[in-house]
Amino acid sequence: MEYQTLAVLSGLPEDPHGAVGLPIYAVAAYGFKTLEEGAERFASGEGYVYARQKDPTNRALEERLRALEGGMEALVFASGQAATFAALFSLLRPGDEVVAAKGLFGQTIGLFQQVFAPMGVRVRHVEPETDRVREALSERTRAIFVETMANPALAVSDLEGLASLAEEKGIALVVDNTFGAAGALAKPLQWGAHVVVESLTKWASGHGSVLGGAVVVRESPIWANYPQFLEKDARGQVPWGALGPRCYPERVRTLGLSLMGMALSPFNAYLLFQGLETVALRVRRMSETAQSLAEALLGHPKIKALRYPGLPQDPAYPMARKYLTSGGPMLTLDLGSQEAASRFLRAIPLPKVANLGDARTLLVHPWTTTHSRLSEEGRLQAGVTPGLVRVSVGLEDPGDLVAWFREALGEV
Repeated sequence: MEYQTLAVLSGLPEDPHGAVGLPIYAVAAYGFKTLEEGAERFASGEGYVYARQKDPTNRALEERLRALEGGMEALVFASGQAATFAALFSLLRPGDEVVAAKGLFGQTIGLFQQVFAPMGVRVRHVEPETDRVREALSERTRAIFVETMANPALAVSDLEGLASLAEEKGIALVVDNTFGAAGALAKPLQWGAHVVVESLTKWASGHGSVLGGAVVVRESPIWANYPQFLEKDARGQVPWGALGPRCYPERVRTLGLSLMGMALSPFNAYLLFQGLETVALRVRRMSETAQSLAEALLGHPKIKALRYPGLPQDPAYPMARKYLTSGGPMLTLDLGSQEAASRFLRAIPLPKVANLGDARTLLVHPWTTTHSRLSEEGRLQAGVTPGLVRVSVGLEDPGDLVAWFREALGEV
């Protein structure tokens, strides 16, 4: 089935009352009729026991995400950060290494530096090019981590090349597909990535109203290369032998949800489930508007540099043509200085928010907000300059946006 069909039909549970839609299971625990039934649920992991691990509302969302991303299994979390942490924590041990792209989301860099580094995990940051990543690999590398599209540099990763390298070396390729809009814009798993992590707060929600995150996994034998899946677990079983390719998502569920409790509220799951039904339509319209806005502003004398992957002259254009369904809803303007960015943001009548993927066009100054905790050198390496403004294009009329941008640029 096509994406738009899956977006409205996948994950819908059979309801005993014939409800058309997703019920909200606002309960903490699920009972058993007999001792034997309870014992079986705990032993097999099938059925529902406690909402921290899974519940019918969240499972419906997981099934919809699995279908949209083209995975074997999906798990939902309280936020994108929680999903990223759980996915990596399930792979890494003290002494392990990660080769990660330069220019990642600021909070992801913080996760590597402030959480994984004290745990004894080393992270090497390189340009997300296959040859550069190959040079950085070592015997201790356990994961390659990149974004579908860098935030906010907007470089598009060579997913197929990186996936081929990961397969060759027996290392998991983990891709942050937040900018891929839950598969509406990009599907890294179809290009060979092993794991997708993403913030559902963005386009999946669509209205900036809820937090959520997801881990989606494709079927692969690569987990047989990891010692944690070849050693006996707390139940006395060898995960790879007992579960096969499902041993990794089961570990993510056990560690991230059951033990660390980073569970998504069923109310948020319900809203995200609905948001996914229109994500393809919204992303298509936003991308068309972003293309029009970028073309209208290209060459403007007040703009030092404009980045939009849908422009043929943009460095990301060849990769965007290969991996994205369109140029996407994101663009950046470098106005040359922080003062110029300040004047522009004061003049434009649009929300200034550290978020993206909203129905409204959102602007932010990464130098002083999302990437402000990085060193100056770190910000520059991430493609963040003092004059850079990130723009997440919404659903406003394109003519209104162009007029507002031109008027605000007049104040620079």
